[in-house]
Amino acid sequence: MPNIRFPRRGSMQYWPRKRAKRIVPRVRSWPKVEDIKLLGFLGYKVGMTSVIVKDDTPNSMNKGKSIVLPVTVIECPPIKILSVRLYKRDYFGLRVIKEVFVDQNKYIKRRLPGIKKQDLKEVEGLLNQADDLRVVIYTQPHLTGIGKKTPDLLEIAIGGNNIKDKFEFVKSLIGKSIYAHDVFQPMMYVDIRAITKGKGYQGPVKRFGVTLRSHKSEKTRRGPGSLGPWNAQGHIMYRVAHAGQMGYHQRIEYNKLIIAIGNKPNEVNIKGGFVHYGIVRNPYILIKGSVPGTPKRPVVLTYPHRKRKQERYILQSIDLSSNQ
Repeated sequence: MPNIRFPRRGSMQYWPRKRAKRIVPRVRSWPKVEDIKLLGFLGYKVGMTSVIVKDDTPNSMNKGKSIVLPVTVIECPPIKILSVRLYKRDYFGLRVIKEVFVDQNKYIKRRLPGIKKQDLKEVEGLLNQADDLRVVIYTQPHLTGIGKKTPDLLEIAIGGNNIKDKFEFVKSLIGKSIYAHDVFQPMMYVDIRAITKGKGYQGPVKRFGVTLRSHKSEKTRRGPGSLGPWNAQGHIMYRVAHAGQMGYHQRIEYNKLIIAIGNKPNEVNIKGGFVHYGIVRNPYILIKGSVPGTPKRPVVLTYPHRKRKQERYILQSIDLSSNQ
């Protein structure tokens, strides 16, 4: 039998393992929510810290006790609506039948030169023909300290079933700043999409966890033990662990708990600022646990797809000693 070293990490988890096309993650499907509200938000990853909370989860072993939780800080400058899109469902799925731009500023002109502000009446006349209505929002990174002025764009779905009610809801938000607390509440779950930390071109040992071969093995030591049969398929199968791109992939993490949503950046800022990020200057969200990606990277938060048993914590204080 050939000397086969099976990867510890499944090589079929994600395929193809290639670099993401853009730094802002895309949302491929939206959950069904009955209430009429925005179903997502976009912020920037700051770093990690820890908080001291009181466990108020029913049937918990630590109920009533103070515990320490690791949290990720996400800075959430206000977003604004850039355009409104109408979708029509056909044989191949949803397709855009009309897009109207409702906002314009100097930063948007840099990103999308040539766009002009239009009237919403063009959308209102096509509501009876459309099956869905979504909005494209833009961020305001110039309000942060990450050294970036060009806004990031993201299409966000709206909850509810009546398209006319969605239109009236969007109409009330045009020209206004939308904050994180307008979309989410503390102690609710969200799904997080982000682009992971890039690690470049790596070999199979680091990329898939292939075991190092013995000192008496032929040829390479840090390669797979077998590339497959000598006949049959006539080529090397894509399932064989080989070197290639590692990191900078889009990934999603389900059911991340929001510990707190704050409007006072001084509550989380540390002396000298967060490493590789700096000072938080806008409202922020504290997410329990880690979040993919590096500091300053856009993070998309959406309403959850999967139901999970609720956790409850009472925030007592934010422990900044680990970041000093």
